[in-house]
Amino acid sequence: MKIIALEKEMISAKTLAFRKYAKAEAKALWQLYLEGIVREFYFRKEKKLAVLVLEVKTKQAAQKALSRLPFVKNKLIEFELIPLIPYPGFKRLFI
Repeated sequence: MKIIALEKEMISAKTLAFRKYAKAEAKALWQLYLEGIVREFYFRKEKKLAVLVLEVKTKQAAQKALSRLPFVKNKLIEFELIPLIPYPGFKRLFI
C-alpha cells in the first residue's frame, strides 16, 4: 500500500530541539529508505515541511515505521497519513 505522510510540526517544538536531533533524524530516514519503506521524500514548496511516500502493508505499519524517527519520538513532529489506491477512472471509461 502506498501512503503519503504529511509532516505537521508540533506547536511546542523548539528550533534547538530540531538541531539536537537533526543528524539522527537523517540517519533514521535513510534507514527507512534502505529498508524500502520510505520510497520518496520531499519538502512542500510553500512551507519547510516534509512529504514522504511510503510503501507498506498497512497504515499501522506506516505509523510504526515513522515512530522510529527521532523528531517523532521526541514529539517535535507528527504525520498525517493518507493511504492511496490506484486510480479507478479508466475502468469506468473503457469497460
